[in-house]
Amino acid sequence: MLKHRGFPSRMAGSDFHFTIRRPGKDGATRLVARERFRDRRPADRRADEAFVAALWQAFGEEPFERGNLDAGRLSWLLDREVVPVGEDFDPEDYAALLRLDVGRIEENFPGVLDG
Repeated sequence: MLKHRGFPSRMAGSDFHFTIRRPGKDGATRLVARERFRDRRPADRRADEAFVAALWQAFGEEPFERGNLDAGRLSWLLDREVVPVGEDFDPEDYAALLRLDVGRIEENFPGVLDG
């Protein structure tokens, strides 16, 4: 499992984690696109925004390996702001390649790419 050095481990001042410390005993947790409803708590929305900002700062438009990025946090963005690279995407593989969808980020999190 690739560890993304320098990537924030969590959102400052909160318990919203962005990375994991070690691989799971049974392998990588499966990534599943989660529905984001309008009535989500503001704190959850801020965590999504902070995670997207951290991804943008770390990787920009380049593909990146899932590595030690938190599966739960990625799942809130999967198939929207974060999309798989290639046809052979394995949602249970730490080496799976992902990339940011800039258009969707600008649409759903305006201003994140500016800062």
